[in-house]
Amino acid sequence: MQNNLKRTHHIQGLGLEHAGQRVVLNGWVNTRRDHGGLIFVDLRDRSGLIQVVFNPDISKAAFDLAERIRNEYVIAIAGLVNPRPEGTVNPNLETGQIEVFASELVVLNGAKTPPFYLDDDVEVDEGLRLRYRYLDLRRQEMKNNLLLRHKVVRSLRGFLDEQGFIDIETPILTASTPEGARDYLVPSRVHPGEFYALPQSPQLFKQILMVAGMERYYQVARCFRDEDLRADRQPEFTQLDIEMSFIDEDDVIGLSEAMISRAYKEALNLEIATPFPRLTYQEAMTTYGSDKPDNRFEMHIQDLTDLLQDSEFKVFAAAIKNKGVVRALNAKGCASFSRKEIDDLSQKATGLGAKGLAWIQVTAEGMKSPIIKFLTAEEIQAIISHLDAEPGDLLLFSADTEEVVARVLGGIRLELGQRLNLIDESLHSFLWVTEFPLLEWDEDEKRYVAVHHPFTSPRDPELLELEPQNATAMAYDLVLNGTEIGGGSIRIHQHSLQQKMFSLQGLSPQEVETKFGFLMEAFEYGAPPHGGIALGIDRLVMLMAGRDSIRDVIAFPKTQSASCPLTQAPSMVSEKQLQEINIKTIIK
Repeated sequence: MQNNLKRTHHIQGLGLEHAGQRVVLNGWVNTRRDHGGLIFVDLRDRSGLIQVVFNPDISKAAFDLAERIRNEYVIAIAGLVNPRPEGTVNPNLETGQIEVFASELVVLNGAKTPPFYLDDDVEVDEGLRLRYRYLDLRRQEMKNNLLLRHKVVRSLRGFLDEQGFIDIETPILTASTPEGARDYLVPSRVHPGEFYALPQSPQLFKQILMVAGMERYYQVARCFRDEDLRADRQPEFTQLDIEMSFIDEDDVIGLSEAMISRAYKEALNLEIATPFPRLTYQEAMTTYGSDKPDNRFEMHIQDLTDLLQDSEFKVFAAAIKNKGVVRALNAKGCASFSRKEIDDLSQKATGLGAKGLAWIQVTAEGMKSPIIKFLTAEEIQAIISHLDAEPGDLLLFSADTEEVVARVLGGIRLELGQRLNLIDESLHSFLWVTEFPLLEWDEDEKRYVAVHHPFTSPRDPELLELEPQNATAMAYDLVLNGTEIGGGSIRIHQHSLQQKMFSLQGLSPQEVETKFGFLMEAFEYGAPPHGGIALGIDRLVMLMAGRDSIRDVIAFPKTQSASCPLTQAPSMVSEKQLQEINIKTIIK
């Protein structure tokens, strides 16, 4: 039906000051209530909700038509704004002091009954929500999530523009450089048998832009990684990509902190204190058992290796003899845990790679534990003192390689933090993790691989020559509430050092030329010192919105099986399309 009622106002912003004015509103029927002589419709547009009253004494035609409309019909109404009668004001609604008495109604489109209620507090299967995403996005909480995302991205762009950064787009169809996650490949029609790759990040291009003299670049970049999915990972995602010339780590960190602090202020009206705390990688792993620690609660891991150096308890002694460690957690007030609860923690530890989980209950009557008989009185006293233990505490021990102990006690720590409600969910707790290892040994491939990526600069190039396994990186990760939301580094900008890094990682000169030849050549034409960072916008907004999944802050996400219930992607294509790109599949 043709709409002769052109909208004059959005719902949000209407108030008592508009009383007596004629307004035209367009939107969806949120709810309809028939009270006999009057019909009440809550009308919804993107901005908000307002009550519309249909009275046959004002317009019999509008009233009769209102009797036939249903939820989610798209309508246009015209009428006068009136204050609500005393006692009927709705304080929970922004427009709760007013209502509109409709004199005209046009039905712009009907609607089927939705497959689920479009209320915020209704539990709906996520698969159904994604199948009907256009309905799911009508729910207020989902609209709020996308609005928050818009505000955050707008703030980030505005900040960087003021700081002299240039927004530059980099290619989506590029060359495959499979040194990180698995690439998504795109066959070329005009180059039979050859493929493009979708970018895992704009890393190489942004470094090339620094060689080109752009000095300050940013991009809200779409990135693609063909990897297993989880709540905070999607096959395609959005990151804020930043690169700067003639800077050091402190410059990147300082700029990032100011930018995020401003985004919180503009999007959530929250003050975020800066500077953020910094932990070295070693400090994070030793204290929290994780390189993305959640520091919203204490319960730090304590190292007991030196204290128990001469212990005759076989479990501890064997770990120390094999150059491992003995570390422990003090779960304050948990000595009352039942044996089943302790066994559950032991089972979790085993699942994380431990051979077991030793424990001591500290009670008013003394120590209770199967391991007490293997420890001397002096060792017990040293443990109690070092862990600041007192009656009511549960002490949990892990003895193994440093890597296993960190994983086990880090996982147990988070489990207890959740179980004991130690985490203040209202906090937005940022920290930096710095000084990561530069390289790690890949036992399967028998070569070193980069912890971050092969373009990260070593802190000490001389140590890289002598002891590559001990070299640390000029790299930094930004962590929020135990989730990594960004990472960056100072890059290698010298041809010889980059060649050395590739060589250490087992890449032959031919492989380097094939995969990275254009970058290596660029370094011979005056590459400036440079570095940057990439922030995961999906993860950042997820945490700002207080959600558990990034799917809740992405308009059209994929499921955990990397499929789209709305469009049914991925899907089969015709034989003709395959022939055009010279592809034959082996799956029928």
